[in-house]
Amino acid sequence: MKSIVILISGRGSNMQAILEARLPVKIAAVISSNPNAHGLEIARQHGIPAHALNHRDHETREEFDTALAARIAGFNPDLVVLAGFMRILTPNFVNDYNGRLINIHPSLLPAFTGLNTHARALTEGVKIHGCTVHFVTPNLDKGPIIIQAAVPVLPGDTEETLGARVLEQEHKIYPQAIRWFAEDRLTVTPDCNVILQNQQPVETALRSPWEPQ
Repeated sequence: MKSIVILISGRGSNMQAILEARLPVKIAAVISSNPNAHGLEIARQHGIPAHALNHRDHETREEFDTALAARIAGFNPDLVVLAGFMRILTPNFVNDYNGRLINIHPSLLPAFTGLNTHARALTEGVKIHGCTVHFVTPNLDKGPIIIQAAVPVLPGDTEETLGARVLEQEHKIYPQAIRWFAEDRLTVTPDCNVILQNQQPVETALRSPWEPQ
């Protein structure tokens, strides 16, 4: 059974979805960059070792990442899962976990990398928005894509309503991506595409706006 370490910074809703998914993995620990993160208490309620490593105690990103890597190494995980971890990791850290570090991003990458994705989607007038689980590389939000989920952008949507719709899908696809990793079903090709082994092809489409024929 593969083991994972989950990194958080805040409320831990994606972490909670992972904990409640009963995945075939050992969750070795949850580590937060914020000692006041609500997600730490959620982890403890699930019987998961929960640790805080305050980024403010370190003068540079490099120092924090070195301390974080040392803390993670103590659990010897097969996979490190970023679940609302609000820190940009240094290239050395990312490269050390190449192929073993995943993140979830609230947009259909490569669209809307970075922050404020829901507001930007509304400003640009897109009709379909969503979320992406991807392997992490030194290029921010540019890693190989594992799975995506799309939602329609509805008339009258606000940043909050659209974000809530996307978050619901995040809670579904992040556990799924981890399950596939645990089952050794993910292969990254030389051109940085992710192949899912034993995938059943389905020809469907999400259209927005949808007008019945």
